[in-house]
Amino acid sequence: MTTPPFGPVSDEDIRIVSAQLGRPARDVVGIAARCVCGAPTVVSTAPRLTDGTPFPTFYYLSHPAATAAVSTLEATLVMGEYNDLLQADAELRDRYAAAHEAYIADRESVGVVPEIAGISAGGMPVRVKCLHALVGHALAAGPGVNPIGDLALERALWSPDICECADYSAEAATGR
Repeated sequence: MTTPPFGPVSDEDIRIVSAQLGRPARDVVGIAARCVCGAPTVVSTAPRLTDGTPFPTFYYLSHPAATAAVSTLEATLVMGEYNDLLQADAELRDRYAAAHEAYIADRESVGVVPEIAGISAGGMPVRVKCLHALVGHALAAGPGVNPIGDLALERALWSPDICECADYSAEAATGR
């Protein structure tokens, strides 16, 4: 097994992710991408949840502004456009298939779950189903790894280079 593509997750990271999601974070094994301010943007989730459920979505977009921007992008029906691009462009299909393999390799660096073998996320490797997963992968892996995630990031009305975080301080959370 290879080394996971992130460092350890702290209790503070879990507290912030829980605030971002509006619910307790579960089975987070790492922070795969961060805002320029340091707050989590993408979490990595265990491939098998504590309750035993296989969980193929290794990269999960947690940042509220990023999530909202990608939701808005999905509402414009851009996924149909990206699916058409995949059908028309063999080189893009090859790069997207490579992204699928990279995603699986990253997840399997944390744990192999036979029930989700060969399954990545976001519709990879043959269609575009969930831009949230693809953008999460693009942010975690960096530019050039997930071409559809990169395209979505270019069009989203959000940038990983500009902080749009809420106040996640412990004081703000407790109202003190």
